[in-house]
Amino acid sequence: MFTADLLDGQTAIITGGGTGLGLAMARRFASLGANVVLASRNQSHLDDGAATIVTTVPDARVLTVAMDVRRPDDVDRMVNEAVGRFGRVDILINNAAGNFVCKAEDLSPNGWNSVINIVLNGTFYCSRAVGRHMIAGGHGGSIVSILANYVWTGSAGTIHSAAAKAGVMSMTQTLAVEWARHKIRVNAVAPGPIESPGAAKQLWASEADVARITEMVPLKRWGQPSEVADAVTFLVSPQSGYITGDVLTIDGGAWLGRGTFGFVS
Repeated sequence: MFTADLLDGQTAIITGGGTGLGLAMARRFASLGANVVLASRNQSHLDDGAATIVTTVPDARVLTVAMDVRRPDDVDRMVNEAVGRFGRVDILINNAAGNFVCKAEDLSPNGWNSVINIVLNGTFYCSRAVGRHMIAGGHGGSIVSILANYVWTGSAGTIHSAAAKAGVMSMTQTLAVEWARHKIRVNAVAPGPIESPGAAKQLWASEADVARITEMVPLKRWGQPSEVADAVTFLVSPQSGYITGDVLTIDGGAWLGRGTFGFVS
């Protein structure tokens, strides 16, 4: 159980923070006392997300920043606005993502670059900008990136996303080593099937697809955004102070049991 003041006074930036998993994490952080910075390309998502947080947490302190993680200047401006409003940044959640299902042989260079630029390059730009701020301030901090469970297994139709997120996994481990001396912990989570209207519309087109995926999960259900928020909250909290460079898989065991024999139905 998290105490109500767990993140009191800390400032958290969440990219892709206006909807889905980003919003679930932002709401959780705000409920635990954090100042929340929502970043997204879509101003309407930001406005709706901020309104949702304030409705849930009436005394929440929320800043919205319209920006594009693919543009380093936008990223620097986001950090400057966060620091200007709240004084410092303690937490970064690299949640902005782009994905669609496509066979590798049919994937265009533009499609490949679109996902790589958001997921891999954007995560680096944001981590670098926030990391520089944390290093200069000498106060340390926590960075968590959102991956996917197919970084462990591969998955047909996701070569662009899988490659980008695998790069982020390596980035996570490398930054954990480089920045440990600055008291910056760098971790990641790798969700599996999570109930989210946006993702469902983009990736799972039919009830048959949903049923097939559910059957692949040993726990026989999809995860909730709140469960991802719980895991990420743990990783940014003092309770995980000796954890860095790790990836926590949140998928009901879906990535397990992929051997040749299937004795358990």
